[in-house]
Amino acid sequence: MLQDDRTLNLPCPCGSGKPYQDCCQPAISGQTPAATAEALMRSRYTAFALGQVDYLIETLAPKQRRPDDAAILAEQSASTTWTGLQIIDRRKGRPRDERGEVEFIASFEAGGEKGRLHERSRFRRERGRWVYVDGEVEILPGL
Repeated sequence: MLQDDRTLNLPCPCGSGKPYQDCCQPAISGQTPAATAEALMRSRYTAFALGQVDYLIETLAPKQRRPDDAAILAEQSASTTWTGLQIIDRRKGRPRDERGEVEFIASFEAGGEKGRLHERSRFRRERGRWVYVDGEVEILPGL
C-alpha cells in the first residue's frame, strides 16, 4: 500500500486509535525509531498490514535474516489481510531496557479463511535500536 495523505490520516492498523502518521508511520518511514519493544512490534504488525517489506527486514535482527526474506514477505503480504491486533502482555522492552518480550494475537484472513496468530515475540536493542529476534508462534482458528 502506498503512503499518501489519505493513508496518513487513517487510524493506524496497529489498533492504537491514533492516526497512522502519529503512530507507526514515523518508525516505518525511518524518521523516528521505535522507542520500546511494543512500539516496534506494533510498527512491524502495521508494516505487515501495509506490505512494507523493507521495514520488516530492516527491523529483523541481522543474524536472523535470510536471502529470500524479501520474496517470502512480499508473497505473504499479497496473500494475507491483517484484521486486528490485541496486546496480551509485555515484559521489559521499555526505552532503557536492552531486551523485551511482547505477547499478542494478530487476526488475519488468508485464502478465504480467518485465523489468529498468537505469538510471544522477543526483541533486543542493537546499535541503540530495537530489533525483532524471534518468537513462539501458534496459529489458531479465527473467531
